[in-house]
Amino acid sequence: MTTARDIMKPGAQWISLDETVGKAARVMAELGVGALVIADENERMRGIITDRDIVVKCIAQGRSPATTRAAELCETTPRWVAADADVEQVLEEMEGHRIKRIPVIDNKRMVGMISEADLARHLDDNQLSEFVTAIYGRP
Repeated sequence: MTTARDIMKPGAQWISLDETVGKAARVMAELGVGALVIADENERMRGIITDRDIVVKCIAQGRSPATTRAAELCETTPRWVAADADVEQVLEEMEGHRIKRIPVIDNKRMVGMISEADLARHLDDNQLSEFVTAIYGRP
């Protein structure tokens, strides 16, 4: 059985609730990623910020990345999957909520992130087609 741990990119990074959007952008650039988890002082997930969030919700709105807190761009409680979840559970969560990235949690700690690219490397053609249709094929 293929699990979330098998397909995730290990070692996902997070930033504090109080960090600025500018700091989030710099961390994303350094790591070569398009999303970061936002966590509180106890390392509990409070949201996810993406590169698209930075452009659409901050820069395009005339807000300053230097003063806007990353947490201000998060709209909902982040979805996640357990590290031992099978690939079908991962797909169900991502497709059901139409999300393109999902954190992987083990023992209440984030241990990785699954992105579309990770799915493309590990899914068969039928699974990948169903995922793409679920995410992009409906309004």
